[in-house]
Amino acid sequence: MRRMELIVPCHFGMEAVLKNEIIDLGYDVTEVTDGRVTFEGDEEAICRANICLRTAERVLVKVGSFHAETYEELFQGTKSLPWEEYIPVDGKFWVAKAASIKSKLFSPSDIQSIMKKAMVERMKTVHNISWFTEDGASYPVRVFLLKDEVSVGLDTTGDSLHKRGYRKLTAKAPIAENLAAGLIKLTPWHGDRILVDPFCGSGTFPIEAAMMAANIAPGMNRHFLAEVWSHIIPKRMWYDAVDEATEEVDLQVETDIQGYDLDPNMVEIARANAKLAGVDKLIHFQQRPVSELSHPKKYGFLITNPPYGERLEDKEAMLPLYKTIWERYQQLDSWSLYLITGFEDAEKVFGRKADKNRKIYNGMMKTYFYQYMGPKPPRRPKEGQ
Repeated sequence: MRRMELIVPCHFGMEAVLKNEIIDLGYDVTEVTDGRVTFEGDEEAICRANICLRTAERVLVKVGSFHAETYEELFQGTKSLPWEEYIPVDGKFWVAKAASIKSKLFSPSDIQSIMKKAMVERMKTVHNISWFTEDGASYPVRVFLLKDEVSVGLDTTGDSLHKRGYRKLTAKAPIAENLAAGLIKLTPWHGDRILVDPFCGSGTFPIEAAMMAANIAPGMNRHFLAEVWSHIIPKRMWYDAVDEATEEVDLQVETDIQGYDLDPNMVEIARANAKLAGVDKLIHFQQRPVSELSHPKKYGFLITNPPYGERLEDKEAMLPLYKTIWERYQQLDSWSLYLITGFEDAEKVFGRKADKNRKIYNGMMKTYFYQYMGPKPPRRPKEGQ
């Protein structure tokens, strides 16, 4: 087994949640920075991280890091990295993304171009050839520059990990699956508690919650770029990781997870997505406006992503909607409300500051995760008491 550092990007604001996920998988976290977590692992860790992490965006193998303030330093630093240990002679390689923060080098296109040239020069020297066909497997590279420190990673994932494979149809403004999972993990909810999303859209919150309750790994039913990197990761490791995840699934779990939406078409889409995810038996979807939100039981959770009027002219229309959300929430006995929104006047409409308010970046949009916490339910008596 080869020891290596793995870099895992995530949504800004989700770093602590992702760190806990990695620790729960049994790995040692070495660094946490804005938007990514680094940990030590081996080839097996690449498979398990891709298949099991709910809040990650992708898994990168750290090829190396160096300091660069000029393009010449960037070229030489990139050329010094051991690319031949990862990329075979027929591999297709390119710098898929470059991000720069507080660094002298800031042009993504220039960074990508110069690093590609440096990689080619390194491979030319090692393989003693002048031309690469690049008709083999793909090896996209991602680079982060922070205060002139360059971190270089090889992308093992391909399509972002938020693409679980179940969401074939979506709402107009869907929340990413990995962000929804992270927000649920920021709450005390667990599988035997009630969860209702009154603005479920294509069903992301209820589906992610049901997958957690049934212990279904998010990456079990999709493919990853590194599956064909057999010189780095033996194929059997991917099969073993899927088998391990499959053994943990429990579809007999009892749940009370519900999703409502005003649009009957969205309800049908949510049902179809839940079926693709294998959790349709664990969720009850229903056409229902938020004005009719109710539930007879206590100690439930509202976790939702309501409309928030991205355009200025829409803001006024949000006031009655948010007023209705608050009125219905107050009729729910001992419930908690967790709401992600870009509508900055939510607390004013509610007339009460949130118990916790977390700033989350949903893509490039700044949003707020308002958390109104209800009382804890009484402890259940242990068996025999």
